[in-house]
Amino acid sequence: MRIGELARRTGTTPRLLRYYEEQGLITSARGANGYRDFDEACVDRVRQIRGLLDSGLPTRVIKQILPCLTTGAVHVSDPTPETIAILEREHARMSARIECLTRNRDAIADYLAAVRLSRRAPR
Repeated sequence: MRIGELARRTGTTPRLLRYYEEQGLITSARGANGYRDFDEACVDRVRQIRGLLDSGLPTRVIKQILPCLTTGAVHVSDPTPETIAILEREHARMSARIECLTRNRDAIADYLAAVRLSRRAPR
């Protein structure tokens, strides 16, 4: 698919997609006309990249961990102490956020259950 289609399907701009390609996060083939041609798998990969960026990871760290997300196989490419520290911080931050979201989800579920129960009770 061409870059415009990938941008539309992922909610990302073509400019960002070109940046991801420059950073080695995604790849494309070039047609005879010079246009980029992206594989269907790039849709999911761009969504993963966006999620990781939204969580605060820099592209250089994302590049190292993307293979683990795609294949499930962990390949250690001699990460720097800084990379390990970043991942440890992000892991802790994400875990705390998940715990917070879980508490909020459970509180909303309890509230909804109480509201539904009170609507059924005779007045």
